[in-house]
Amino acid sequence: MTLMNKIKLANQAVGPFPAMIVGAMMKEKPTYTLVGAGGCACHEPVLCVSLKNDHYITAGIEKSGSFSINIPTVALLKKMDYCGIVSGHDADKSSLFTPFYDAAGLAPLIKECPLNFLCKVCASQEIRGFTMFFGDIVAAFANEESLTQGRPDPLKIDPVIMMAFNYLNINSVIGQPYAEGKKMESFV
Repeated sequence: MTLMNKIKLANQAVGPFPAMIVGAMMKEKPTYTLVGAGGCACHEPVLCVSLKNDHYITAGIEKSGSFSINIPTVALLKKMDYCGIVSGHDADKSSLFTPFYDAAGLAPLIKECPLNFLCKVCASQEIRGFTMFFGDIVAAFANEESLTQGRPDPLKIDPVIMMAFNYLNINSVIGQPYAEGKKMESFV
């Protein structure tokens, strides 16, 4: 078996991962952190995020049982990155964004982000100094201008992708899940 010019890399996750700004309440104020380790947990409306146990925001999620996942645009790159560099232990990040709330759970959603999910913790799992929070989506929001035919449009959202220690954006849609494989001649 040939490896087709494959080069073995270090055993490290390099992505691609969607950049997400996670929000939670801490000491009655919104706080935020950048997360690249998270996404869909299953086919049900459950999202997950992985946070270091000693992160400031982790205690807020544990206390309230809610968190938000906010998908930033490339235009929010500096603020997004700041959320990942500066700890809530050392800086008040509550005024970085315009928060809004939904009655379904106590977590700040970010008005400036085109796509927002409010999640209630349904499970958590500790692994190697991190806690993976799984959250049922209890409310979802999108900026109207980020929709095409009522659905979130990735090109209009312009999300930030994290891969190999770089931030990237997307430039074009190249296909649709569960459709491209059906174009193969052998698909029956």
